[in-house]
Amino acid sequence: MNTNLSSFLISIVVFGSLLRVFHGGELRKHFYKDSCPLAEDIVKEIIWKYVASNSTLPAKFLRMHFQDCFVNATTPNLSVGGFDVIDEVKTELEKTCPGVVSCVDIVTLAARDSVSYKVKEANVGI
Repeated sequence: MNTNLSSFLISIVVFGSLLRVFHGGELRKHFYKDSCPLAEDIVKEIIWKYVASNSTLPAKFLRMHFQDCFVNATTPNLSVGGFDVIDEVKTELEKTCPGVVSCVDIVTLAARDSVSYKVKEANVGI
């Protein structure tokens, strides 16, 4: 095998390992199973309630999830919305498990659950 290719492959493995080490905790399904067992159910229930009546929310939650990339933008991103829904989710989670679920995780779970909502075909016009 070519020495340059071997060096390149070794670099990729080392870099990938470092990313894994320095990345920190991972949000995964059932992440809050022990610390706040109802967290995912609470988020899903509230998000699906709102997405059922507002089909633009999944796109807005996805934009919100990635909005931190544009913090220094000079023009506000008017396509981001649904903050009131996130506030409702946060309020319910704080009643159930105060100080456990981070706002970033709430937005991440909201984005995930909003795009997984199954819209009835009759509502979509298919």
